[in-house]
Amino acid sequence: MARVGGRDTGPERVVRGFVRALGLRPRLNDPRLPGKPDLAFPSAKKAIFVHGCFWHRHPNCPKATMPKTRRAFWRAKFDANVARDRRVRRELRAMGWRTMVVWQCRLACPDAAARRIANFLER
Repeated sequence: MARVGGRDTGPERVVRGFVRALGLRPRLNDPRLPGKPDLAFPSAKKAIFVHGCFWHRHPNCPKATMPKTRRAFWRAKFDANVARDRRVRRELRAMGWRTMVVWQCRLACPDAAARRIANFLER
């Protein structure tokens, strides 16, 4: 697990490409915000989290599999990840920020993902 990167992942780079195509320059992994959002837009008070389906447990996604060994360990780890994600989004909302989660599997349809991100950032 030590080799699993927390930033500059493939899905994150794809989303940054969509955002750059809109002419926007986000702050990346801003440590001043709860949860260090993958992309933050301070002037608009909007944040985007790019979640891997496996690590963040995307509901009903085939990529959110459960490992066959050490199930108790993995269940606790995944539950903690989901709880932390929920807490961070709640904290950002309390600060007046709007958040969006982009799931890894949704990037398989790049046009739809780009439209959804553009809609979120334009509002």
